Amino acid sequence: LDLSNCSLHSVPLGLAEATTAIVLDLTENPLTALPNDSFLGFIHLQSLVLPLMLECPGGRDAWQNVTVDSSSRLCQGQRNPCNSSVELAWLCPENSVCAPDGPGLIQCLCDKPFHGYKCLREDTFPMLLFGGILGTATVSLSLLLWGTQRKKAKTP
Repeated sequence: LDLSNCSLHSVPLGLAEATTAIVLDLTENPLTALPNDSFLGFIHLQSLVLPLMLECPGGRDAWQNVTVDSSSRLCQGQRNPCNSSVELAWLCPENSVCAPDGPGLIQCLCDKPFHGYKCLREDTFPMLLFGGILGTATVSLSLLLWGTQRKKAKTP
């Protein structure tokens, strides 16, 4: 994805839709800073070319090779932060596993059959029970309102 020399003052909002990009060039833009979540979800990104004044997202540890020349900074080979020597297991709750979510970013995915907040719920969502209760409450309330309001609707 070549966004070089596009007069970008900030990272475009539409960039979030390009998470499958492998190479991204942002050189020759008057970018002053990259927000921390600019590359959230960019797990396939392998080469990122930035203006010289910007640092690689996630820092040097998020990339295998950082090369600086006279006008740009090249960040190559995105590292998996979950496989690094820094212990990240404590960041994810019990019953979950660390997964990369962009340069220097991680996400915690629940192990099966766990789900929900902090992966504390086991098995599947009780869809039949939820639907039954919701349906019963809706029908009951509708009948109650129909019965109480029908007198008012008949009077002129």
